[in-house]
Amino acid sequence: MKTIIFDLKDGSPKYKQIYEKLKSLIEQGDIQANEPLPSIRQLAESLNVSRNTTLMAYEQLVAEGYIRAEKRKGYFANEVEPLFIPKARISARQSAREAATSVVVDFRADTVDADHFPVKAWRRISNQVLTAKGCFRYGDPFGELCLRKQIAIYLLESRGVITEPNAIIIGSSTQQMLLSLGYILKDEFNSVIVEDPGYDGAREAFLFHRFQLETVPVSETVIDLSPLENRRSRLIYVTPSHQSPMGVSMPIQQRHRLIQWVNNVDGYIIEDDYDSEFRYTQKPFPALASIDSTKVIYLGNFSKSFLPGIRLSYMVLPPSLLYRYQQQFRLFESTASILSQLAMAKFMEEGEWGRHIKRMRLVYKRKMEHLTSLLRKAFGDMISIIGEQSGLYVLIKVHSDCSEEQLLQRALSCGVKVYPTSRYFVNQRPDRPMIKLGFSGLSLEDIELGVKLLKKAWC
Repeated sequence: MKTIIFDLKDGSPKYKQIYEKLKSLIEQGDIQANEPLPSIRQLAESLNVSRNTTLMAYEQLVAEGYIRAEKRKGYFANEVEPLFIPKARISARQSAREAATSVVVDFRADTVDADHFPVKAWRRISNQVLTAKGCFRYGDPFGELCLRKQIAIYLLESRGVITEPNAIIIGSSTQQMLLSLGYILKDEFNSVIVEDPGYDGAREAFLFHRFQLETVPVSETVIDLSPLENRRSRLIYVTPSHQSPMGVSMPIQQRHRLIQWVNNVDGYIIEDDYDSEFRYTQKPFPALASIDSTKVIYLGNFSKSFLPGIRLSYMVLPPSLLYRYQQQFRLFESTASILSQLAMAKFMEEGEWGRHIKRMRLVYKRKMEHLTSLLRKAFGDMISIIGEQSGLYVLIKVHSDCSEEQLLQRALSCGVKVYPTSRYFVNQRPDRPMIKLGFSGLSLEDIELGVKLLKKAWC
């Protein structure tokens, strides 16, 4: 089965609808035993949902034995006993389940504040771009020069990174940039150090190229670099400005230590600087790439700070990798829309980008303070709040005997969707369940209602 299409309804989590549909097809024999299922990417594209949504559905089906994952082959249906239930009964049960899990407040982190999005300015600039001759062509494989120039100016002013526009590569997402980068690096490196816990999307990109993974531990307060001396890898991926998911920042002493280490082993640091714009207690720290641009591969994106659907990310390559990358991908087409690139370049050139970041920093700071204040009042010592100094989400460690899954289900039963953190851990495991709460797409009223419903669910 290459693909499958069916309607997804509002009022019920999409991953659950996908899970229920595939489960039903397997039970009724419409999907035969050992039949291959669409890949996570194919299913996400055909249903117009995120890959994480399809992944959650597949993981649930694997856990219950309906499907299995075969390494480097994909997902396959398992043999199950056919289930004969009248359609009316199935429909009634499904409706009851959907009604019971209707989401009132969704604390998702992969969204932005729609009320403060600069619609008029973006629409005006986009319309101007559509009248320009330059948009009626295929784009530069490494990104439009006008956007690369604006990014170079912005990085110097905001992150202290000195770079030439030619060293900047434009792509559609951080993960896509890591996939391309991994192809270049795998000839020289066969392993990479990642944070534990850390961004699972990066790990998957490295595993796609069969890199072996080593880890450095991250706690609620610090990224521990002491194990580096015992690691054989010369390549490390870090999120030093706002560690994903713990939210801690790497102090300048550790940054210098990491730079010294990478020079000693003659390797590279891959610096993912996502969310660096939104720091609420002090100015953003200088990027690692501002300390040593010869050993740091810098990654940034516009998804978190502007609009996820714009699909624009960028990478700054050191001179030692730039020529090799350009030679390898010079005949490949750009993965980023030329219209989005031209519009963003003009948006930055006119100063709209700087104004947007300043405005949203205040908006998100207000939301962060509102959320954390409500959480402390509602739960007191029952929770610990992690990562409230920066970013668009917080983690809460729940001091109870409930498991992560139990907390998620109890919240959902009261109309609140919150998110797990277990997916981010490799070797470590937290002593208490940690739950992720995003707030960027919620109003202050939504946040207040969400915390109220969470208290009802957990207390």
